[in-house]
Amino acid sequence: MTHSLVCPGTVSRVSSVLNRNTRQFGKKHLFDQDEETCWNSDQGPSQWVILEFPQRIRVSQLQIQFQGGFSSRRGCLEGSQGSGALSKIVDFYPEDNNSLQISCPGLSPGSSRAEWEL
Repeated sequence: MTHSLVCPGTVSRVSSVLNRNTRQFGKKHLFDQDEETCWNSDQGPSQWVILEFPQRIRVSQLQIQFQGGFSSRRGCLEGSQGSGALSKIVDFYPEDNNSLQISCPGLSPGSSRAEWEL
């Protein structure tokens, strides 16, 4: 059974917000469980989300959902321990639809780990 690792102590940062309208499109909508809202980035070649957890976590699955027509072509899950530099864990390629998409990094080709500790 999976559960969200995002908790009240999790700090989130995003690359940008559409038209700087944080009320309508801000990062608070990333995890609000409301399908009528979303974080919406400004245009640009590289958009990102950074999550800083209050304790060490174990990642076994990534769930992501886009609005249809506004999907990324490629995503990259990166992680670090403490204040260390980020390093790539796995690339993922989301579909351009609004369904919940699940990426299991531990099952990716060439991977020897089923989970990642960050």
